[in-house]
Amino acid sequence: MADADLTKIVEKEIQMVTNRTKHALWVGFVTLVLLVGAASVFAFSLGKYEKVKISGGNATIPVAKMADGKAHFYKFEDGGKEIAFFAVKATDGIIKTAFDACDSCYKSKKGYEQQSNKMNCKNCNQKFAIDRLGPNATGGCNPGYLAHQQSGNNITISVNDLKGGAKYF
Repeated sequence: MADADLTKIVEKEIQMVTNRTKHALWVGFVTLVLLVGAASVFAFSLGKYEKVKISGGNATIPVAKMADGKAHFYKFEDGGKEIAFFAVKATDGIIKTAFDACDSCYKSKKGYEQQSNKMNCKNCNQKFAIDRLGPNATGGCNPGYLAHQQSGNNITISVNDLKGGAKYF
């Protein structure tokens, strides 16, 4: 076999290995992109909300969850519509509940986040003192008031009160 023929065979083998390497890299890249995309979708679908359980016409949340002073976010599903709300313990120990939406910014569907002792509207950046949330702090960009009862170790919220916030979602 001539040196020229041997050189062509080696060059052909090198080209095949190079093509397989490129193919493997592309497959790896596409797989990585798909995995990152799937993880992002999964993370956003779980998000900050915990699905609330309904029993006897009420949603029940253990008071003990509020001991950390952080806002806890929940969702209630009503006929395919998800109604979001949060519960948080104020500095005086009273639990506050409100819809994760307001009269002004609800169409943005961004809701609130806790910043220290305030709830911050993620759409317009207005901040509302947790201690002042309640039936007297309504309208505008205040978190939509959500009535609840606290008895013993549980907070209960009527399904009818939850359904009353459907307009926000």
